[in-house]
Amino acid sequence: MTSISKYDVVILGGGPAGLSAALALGRASKRVRLCDSGPRRNATAEHIHNFVTRDGTPPNEFRAIARQQLLEYPSVEVRDERVLSIGGERGAFQIGLESGSFEVRRVLLCTGMIDEMLPLEGFQEAWGHSIFQCPYCHGWEVRERVWAYLARDVEMLSFAPFLRGWRPDLTVFTNGAFEVPSSTLEEFRAASIQVETKRIARFVHRGGLLEFVALEDGTRVPCEVLFAHPPQQQVELVQTLGLTLDSDGYVQVDPMSRQTSIPGIYAAGDLSTRMQGASFASALGVQAATTINRELTLELVGAGAL
Repeated sequence: MTSISKYDVVILGGGPAGLSAALALGRASKRVRLCDSGPRRNATAEHIHNFVTRDGTPPNEFRAIARQQLLEYPSVEVRDERVLSIGGERGAFQIGLESGSFEVRRVLLCTGMIDEMLPLEGFQEAWGHSIFQCPYCHGWEVRERVWAYLARDVEMLSFAPFLRGWRPDLTVFTNGAFEVPSSTLEEFRAASIQVETKRIARFVHRGGLLEFVALEDGTRVPCEVLFAHPPQQQVELVQTLGLTLDSDGYVQVDPMSRQTSIPGIYAAGDLSTRMQGASFASALGVQAATTINRELTLELVGAGAL
């Protein structure tokens, strides 16, 4: 594999975290290569919400605007390419591509997470259309519809009362996965939350828009919007790096610097936190970028290069 000239930072992932980090680093005159490949995590989402000045913007439009703005900074390169490997060490990482390799001083991971679709008929087809994870992202637009929540374990039940901030009545499905504590049942009854503990046969939808949930005993429960939190996993490349993960499987980082357990490798966005959303990811991308820029600048000053 051939090598090309050295970059200051490589950013893996071209979502809000990676694009925001590239902007901050470009404005600091650092040489950046942003590598973006594969389908975006929110491919089925029609709009971005809770992002001031961009509320309601289609994700593809958001990315196109961000890339256009990055053209103003000649030290930033955006490539539609896949990173196959990361080797070396802080100050001299080797980034492997299908076309070759290059050296970089710092690595910023903004690769997001992979949502594992639940093995229930209709779940994947309705995902992103009427099955959502985040009420902040989608709750306002669907607040007048019939809501439900799918809890995969007893700890997840605490999310249901929170949803009443958008919808005063809803149904909680457990899919027969666990026993609901009697105290929780009483609390839910008082809060107009219905509990269905029977196993789910399928999610009945039309073009991805839910109509009802069919239970195995033949019961049909009206449902137009379902919130759920399916399991998530890191992308393959992140899994190979041997980074320390927290108990929930997110990349563990220093909360101030965003540095991972490997010196010189940083992480921002959904792969590092359960607080997932475009505005959260963007902020963490800028946070990581400012840390990286400070380190690189002080190194150059110390070496007499500035």
